[in-house]
Amino acid sequence: MAKNQIKNIKINESFGDRVFNIITAIILIAIIIIVGYPCLFVISCSFSSAKALQAGQVVLWPVDFTLDGYRFILYFKQVWIGYRNSIFYTAAGTLLHLTMCVLAAYPLSRRTYQGRGPFMKIFYFSTLFGAGLIPTFLLKTSMGMFNTVWPVILASAMSVSHIIIMRTCFSSSIPGDLFDAAKIDGASDFQCLVKIALPLAKATLSVITLYAIVGAWNEYFTSMIYLRNENLYPLQLVLRPIMTAAVAKVDTSSMPSASQSQADEGLDQVRYGLIIVATVPALLAYFVVQKYFKGGVMVGSVKG
Repeated sequence: MAKNQIKNIKINESFGDRVFNIITAIILIAIIIIVGYPCLFVISCSFSSAKALQAGQVVLWPVDFTLDGYRFILYFKQVWIGYRNSIFYTAAGTLLHLTMCVLAAYPLSRRTYQGRGPFMKIFYFSTLFGAGLIPTFLLKTSMGMFNTVWPVILASAMSVSHIIIMRTCFSSSIPGDLFDAAKIDGASDFQCLVKIALPLAKATLSVITLYAIVGAWNEYFTSMIYLRNENLYPLQLVLRPIMTAAVAKVDTSSMPSASQSQADEGLDQVRYGLIIVATVPALLAYFVVQKYFKGGVMVGSVKG
């Protein structure tokens, strides 16, 4: 009954409020069109025929609907090797990233930890100054990491901004009395972290997980510098020459009833299809954690 009464309540808006709402709606619709049209155009092109793409006939919806572009992608062995490598790099890098951030943020959030001040200064200092590309390359090469998976995995091992977010979450959104009560009951610091801090910080942890997944999935510069073995290339490094080359030769030896001329003709289809294939994992990760996004980012912004 109370809910029905609340629904029936009408709020009288002033003329200024109505004008503001109309302008806001127009701006939001324009943003949706600006952002949504390129996405719809890429999807439509991936399902259109090669002749329609070359003639520029695709504007909004697919023309001469076909799956030829995706059929070609299925036979690109190097693309699927890159897909496998990217999944491995993303999973390993994200797991390492979360572990390092949590293990660094939790002690820094405890007021009883005497080293929190000096360590925070060190972390802040690292955001202002870096060793540079050449010293870092020489260091990792001297450690035997060149042309191995380790530079790619370690590239996303830690983020100072994420440590600060996690530290703020642990210190401001979780009452210290919980940890004190757990300590009285005999819990160790590790048990307090695993059984109290992490379950209560799911929202922030989910957001940082999304950031780490997207960053690791889109990473290609580190791979380009340190990797020479094509079997170790991530997907982004495999796609780079395909997306940027004016003419790309496709290996059609494993493609039944496909010739090199057909492959070259359908290169545009392949490009658009690869964009879709490479974007799907990041979109899936976003949809999984989007319900935690607002709560996780806003942790610590409201006191009381």
